Amino acid sequence: MSKSRIFIDGSAGTTGLQLLNRLQKRDDLELIKLNEKNRKDLVARKEAINSSDVTFLCLPDDAAREALTLVENKKVKIIDASTAHRTNSDWDYGFAELSLAHREAIAASKRVANPGCYASGFIALVYPLVSAKVLGDDYPLTCHAVSGYSGGGKKMIAEYESEDKPFECFSPRQYALKQNHKHLAEMQAVCGLKNKPMFNPIVDDYFCGMVVSVPILSRFLAKRCTLKNVHEILSEHYSGQRFVKVMKINGEQTLDGGFLAANTLGGTNDMQLFVCGNDEQILLAARLDNLGKGASGAAVQNLNIMLGLDERKGLEEF
Repeated sequence: MSKSRIFIDGSAGTTGLQLLNRLQKRDDLELIKLNEKNRKDLVARKEAINSSDVTFLCLPDDAAREALTLVENKKVKIIDASTAHRTNSDWDYGFAELSLAHREAIAASKRVANPGCYASGFIALVYPLVSAKVLGDDYPLTCHAVSGYSGGGKKMIAEYESEDKPFECFSPRQYALKQNHKHLAEMQAVCGLKNKPMFNPIVDDYFCGMVVSVPILSRFLAKRCTLKNVHEILSEHYSGQRFVKVMKINGEQTLDGGFLAANTLGGTNDMQLFVCGNDEQILLAARLDNLGKGASGAAVQNLNIMLGLDERKGLEEF
């Protein structure tokens, strides 16, 4: 059986390195690698892309768009890990668990946009409730999220791990205060919302993992729902999924002392969804690894689906 040829354009970045680490262990794939001298060479990259079966774009947005101009082989499949194409209708959104239609589109696609990390958590919580017409598309949503510093890329990792780390880095730090975070458009578009949510991302002093939280006031829902009703909707929506699991109400028997830590799923492609609170005030939360289901893990899952393989291949153990 011939091996699928894979090229990672941007393999020196955080997501690219994570992808390389996951894929080079597999015996069903042949990785196309460029040496340091040719890593940014246009001719070498063009040849690598067009000789691949699947190319991952682990690049800044503008560079990802530019890379597409190098594609001449119409058979090459592209998985873009940047923000560039996540709201582009010509691309398929790479979150297979959202619906059967999403999964089938990925399987047949030559252009898949890999989801953002924060967006994955938000969309996993909100999309099913909007689809069930429980959450109105005009609901004024707020999203709070905390992530490890690896989400900031090589520059932020170096800052947090330096011997002279700034004093401020020892505490949680809020950012994107102007409500201009690059994941907002994706969060709105994929969920079919009329307005962008208020989004409060926070980076903290640990390497990887995140919790994305969305508070809901039941009196403003399109349909009156109890805590149990919301839990049932999410549970049914993700029934049978390997990587997305709905946990017990209020995290019973699954939380350590009632605390929802953000760093417990590091090194996995898992996402855990929590429905907490009471019938009047419902707190939804998604826990995942920003480098796993929030980036390279999801990219590997999409690769598997596009190649017609078991989606779990190479992901059960990172």
